[in-house]
Amino acid sequence: MTDTTPTLDLGPQAAVVARLAEGVTDEQLAAPTPCPQYAVRNVLGHLAGLAVAFRDAGRKDLGVTTDTDPGSALPEIGQGWREELPKVLGELAEAWRDPAAWTGMTRAGGVDLPGEIAGLVATDELVIHGWDLARATGQSYAPDPAALQVCHDFLAAAADDADRGDIFGPVVRVEADAALLDRAVGLSGREPGWTRRS
Repeated sequence: MTDTTPTLDLGPQAAVVARLAEGVTDEQLAAPTPCPQYAVRNVLGHLAGLAVAFRDAGRKDLGVTTDTDPGSALPEIGQGWREELPKVLGELAEAWRDPAAWTGMTRAGGVDLPGEIAGLVATDELVIHGWDLARATGQSYAPDPAALQVCHDFLAAAADDADRGDIFGPVVRVEADAALLDRAVGLSGREPGWTRRS
């Protein structure tokens, strides 16, 4: 791990996402989201899957959960998602409180990567999909400031990477003095002004 790599506590941002999920009504599960092809239930399913995958990546407990390509199937929520999602989000945060999670190599989504990068990807996923969920369900969104800064810096570093591939959409340019969240959302390939009526 380099001296410049943050060992961020993912707990506050995981708690923000859990609160947003708690605020989702059954009637909103089929609503559209800023993620093309994803309804709210799919974003929730993706969050549940990534929480398990990055929990196990942080623990270096590699296997089926860390080998599965997240794009291989449209994610869905299970019957007990309201109890399961906050549980696995808490476990994710706890796994990354161990400094060893940020060192060595691990795997997530079937991709081998350094622990420090996996931690940054997990942060990005929680911040950006938290925004997706909030926008799709009309909830206010105040991400953990530390997680938001890490997410923005991670996305900014990847903005000009020719190998962005399918992980992010094309960068949506926003004003340089826009709010940090809007800049991060734009860097992720989303339109910061997206609304449920977009």
